Amino acid sequence: MSGTATPAPRGLDGVVAASTRLSHVDGLAGRLIIGGYELQELAGRVSFDEAASLLWRDHLPDADELAMLRQEMGILRHVPSQTLSVVRAAVRARPIDALRMACATLSLDLPNADDISPPADLAAAKMLTARFPTIIAAHARMSIGEPPIPPREDLSLAANFLYMVHGREPDPIAARALDTYWTTVIDHGMNASTFAGRVIASTRSDMVSAVTGAIGALKGPLHGGAPGPVLDMLVEIGEAGKAEAWVRRELAEGRRIMGFGHRVYKVRDPRADVLAKVAEQMSGAILHDRQLFELARAVEQTTLRVLEEAKPGRNLRTNVEFYTALVLQSLGLHPASFVALFACGRVAGWCAHVIEQHAEDHLIRPQSEYIGPKGLKVAR
Repeated sequence: MSGTATPAPRGLDGVVAASTRLSHVDGLAGRLIIGGYELQELAGRVSFDEAASLLWRDHLPDADELAMLRQEMGILRHVPSQTLSVVRAAVRARPIDALRMACATLSLDLPNADDISPPADLAAAKMLTARFPTIIAAHARMSIGEPPIPPREDLSLAANFLYMVHGREPDPIAARALDTYWTTVIDHGMNASTFAGRVIASTRSDMVSAVTGAIGALKGPLHGGAPGPVLDMLVEIGEAGKAEAWVRRELAEGRRIMGFGHRVYKVRDPRADVLAKVAEQMSGAILHDRQLFELARAVEQTTLRVLEEAKPGRNLRTNVEFYTALVLQSLGLHPASFVALFACGRVAGWCAHVIEQHAEDHLIRPQSEYIGPKGLKVAR
């Protein structure tokens, strides 16, 4: 170490890396504040594009602003041919990898990709948020040998995504469920992908570069999560009466129970509460079959009880992954795409952080603690 710098905790735990107006996570109280609003005040009550505008412009849009935003983003949904070429080349890759590669090409469609002025950043934020669902839908279609379906400008962002995937206009409840999901995951404090994006932006690099880097951080399993394996867990358990034995066996073998525990929350993840309600609505209105939802409820209660007994004081509660799995599978979406679908919501938050970091205009440059040898000599 040089000077008087103090070594930071491992993983920067507890270190405040930035001041932000965008979101606040209170892990002890189980609260998530987005742009001044409690999550429960926003999710399901305002649309995803309204929540995005809140983060980008520091206020919820009025009727005229919202109409203009929707018109702009409707036009922006169409992706350039070079981006579709990359998606086609990545047809065998995971959706999150295809999104990372395709995202990098989107700067080719900007008048000045290096412009980081507030108007340019806002324009890039709208473009990225509008196009991420188009990219994921195109990859989903190409992966099964079908041509991409062009986006429609008259549907909401969520409804248009489901239309592009399934080829038919979705049930309004399904579109609202996806819209609520994206609002729920739009931002979440200084997580790894957000921090990665802010570090890139702090060098005065552009919006597309910062967001591409954020995707690279998200794809790592320690951050992007695993909502897909939650479904595998429920299928393997099969019925409520087998849940306790299954959970105890997994714990005895040292394996993590998917959908439980969080790095920050020491109580129930508030996003899980929002998505549990969405899943319940979906199970009755869309599937007309509550079997999987009822199994999930039973498994959740059993798992919480067993975790408390096996790991007292660890406070391993239900996290956002658990009910994400139920919501997204109810929409007919493949588990392999779940992390990429998360990115379709989080991109609005990433863009807001890039806007904020560019305005701050200060390089993020921490020090490191050298722990290697010194004074080595080359033997000749």
